[in-house]
Amino acid sequence: MNLTTLEPLLAGTLGRSELPLPRAAIEDWQLQQLRAQLNYCRERSPFYRRHLQGVEPKSIQALQDIAKLPLITEAELRAHGPAMVCVSQDAVARIITLHSSGTTGIPKRLFFTAEDLEQTQHFFHLGMQQMVDPGQSVAILLPGATPDSTGHLLAQALTRMQVTSHIIGLVTQPAEAAQALARLRPDVLVGFPVQILAIARMAQFLRLSLGQVRSVLFCSDYIPDSLRAELKALLGCEIFTHYGTTETGLGGGVDCAAHCGCHLRETDLLFEIIDPQTARPLADGQWGEIVFTTLTRTGMPLIRYRTGDVGRLLSGACPCGSHIRRLDQVLGRREQIRSLRNGSRLAMPDLDEKLFPIPGLLDFKASLTMDNGQHTLHLELTNLPGRGEKVSSLAIEVLTNHILLQGVALSLTLTPGTTIHPAKRLLEDHREDQPR
Repeated sequence: MNLTTLEPLLAGTLGRSELPLPRAAIEDWQLQQLRAQLNYCRERSPFYRRHLQGVEPKSIQALQDIAKLPLITEAELRAHGPAMVCVSQDAVARIITLHSSGTTGIPKRLFFTAEDLEQTQHFFHLGMQQMVDPGQSVAILLPGATPDSTGHLLAQALTRMQVTSHIIGLVTQPAEAAQALARLRPDVLVGFPVQILAIARMAQFLRLSLGQVRSVLFCSDYIPDSLRAELKALLGCEIFTHYGTTETGLGGGVDCAAHCGCHLRETDLLFEIIDPQTARPLADGQWGEIVFTTLTRTGMPLIRYRTGDVGRLLSGACPCGSHIRRLDQVLGRREQIRSLRNGSRLAMPDLDEKLFPIPGLLDFKASLTMDNGQHTLHLELTNLPGRGEKVSSLAIEVLTNHILLQGVALSLTLTPGTTIHPAKRLLEDHREDQPR
């Protein structure tokens, strides 16, 4: 089995030629770079001068000492983001604005220099080498119309490999997307899991051939095992996983052919797992909140940023032979876990695993309400034409027996048409007296 293609990325930064890289060499470089990043932030950012007051970079004698540094929350990023910027406005190549899920609230703004964006593009370039070869083509089902957006950066990275890119964008109409892919017949698909499954099911329904899809790269904070299995059965291709957020610089990690966790971009990002309640660092193998620190970012560095994502780091070497750290499958966002009166905790991943094996289902919306003192789970199901009755019947069957939903009423409706959600799906909570 070949090493992850991220080995050359790290080796080039470390200036080493032997592969796989020794774990000690990676950590020694990270420690030196962490100290340099702390000095850089304190010298150039008014926020970090306050935030890191009393912390001497030279006191960081080992990577574990990063726990001495204060954490940064999403609320702090929203409130003080511009004060975290370490360069002049002229040096900022792109600003990404992320609004809150509601209609009010301060948006998050992330500032990137051309150098920051180049690092992401380099990561995309090397990461994609294990999925596609020169002369092949990739359909990118991600935002790409804006310069330096995720899809645009990925397309530029693929150009370096002599790979043709087709930027489709986020999908709302799976029939149209299936027809487009049937014309393009790409070798690789990149996009959100639910959207790609909806396209594959629609293509089968319309009797369209997507060609010989070699591999699929899923980009999401959570990838249901059930959905992965369904898509593999439909397309018969290899499925890869990517983890990244806007805060990580759009790219964070990607798995190799062993599919035993995402190899992390360790020369740009230092990852930790903490107990979300106590902020205590957790050992490899323990589930907690994912925290990361940028090591080379020049525009807007982030020091111990709390992502809100639930995950764990895997210990030991990967079966591919690499010692680059690996992130296990992410379980979604902490803020999306809903407490129920029966003592259970429910999140979209719980519903995804049960519902996506249902043939004919394209997508669903989920919400919780309190009706006459009882929790009610409302589902709006989007299905293939003519499959609504069967999809609804099977959904009731699998959810009625779901241990997490004992005592929870179900309300199912079928949405007209086949329009699916274009972005991340949320378990909406409309209960006024949500238990804490």
